[in-house]
Amino acid sequence: MTLLEELHVVVPARDERLLLPRCLDALGVAALSLAQLRDAPRVTVTVVLDRCTDGTAEVVRDHPVRMVTTDVGNVGAARRLGVASVLASTAGLSPRSVWVASTDADSVVPERWLRDHVAAAAAGAQVVTGPVLPDPGDLGAQLLDRWLALHGPDAAARVVHGANLGFRLDSYLAVGGFRTLPEHEDVVLVSALVAAGARRGAVPTVLTSGRRQGRTPGGFAGYLRRLADEPTGA
Repeated sequence: MTLLEELHVVVPARDERLLLPRCLDALGVAALSLAQLRDAPRVTVTVVLDRCTDGTAEVVRDHPVRMVTTDVGNVGAARRLGVASVLASTAGLSPRSVWVASTDADSVVPERWLRDHVAAAAAGAQVVTGPVLPDPGDLGAQLLDRWLALHGPDAAARVVHGANLGFRLDSYLAVGGFRTLPEHEDVVLVSALVAAGARRGAVPTVLTSGRRQGRTPGGFAGYLRRLADEPTGA
């Protein structure tokens, strides 16, 4: 198995001044945890600022991360641009030795998250996926119970979330990468990777925002909104 030389985390953000700090702090903790391992790959975090009008850029400047800016207004295109910046910065490396992890600016990864990505890659995975948990403080007891009832361990093995995703760079390039879609670009990418024969692994849960007004037309916030509107017992 090819040893990973670099691990890049791509984080798209649109007007996330309030939630981005906790995201970047958690990634910093995960990077420190990974660095304790022998032969750990170097970690770089890239935040893609997409049509930001608040103070998100100032938050990024306060952290040791790279920043890419765009006005495309499309999460699929923003993720694609982030990976393109990874490709440019690793031009001298084999894409087989580069791993890209994806999360969202409103999400908080666990301490061992990057370790789990590296372990999955070492075991032969070319793409990993994992579940998310909406922040219980955003949901309320009734909606949280409904979420937990629908998203048990069996469901976790099937879900795809851009907030909890990773892939080897050569496998990503082989299927053409993220599509410039306003939502579900994560699902489309993983479907293409699996259809191409990529070996799939799993990583643990990432905490994400439970807000119901999101940055995409539907997406995760739209799903939570529909779930909240369902009659009790539906």
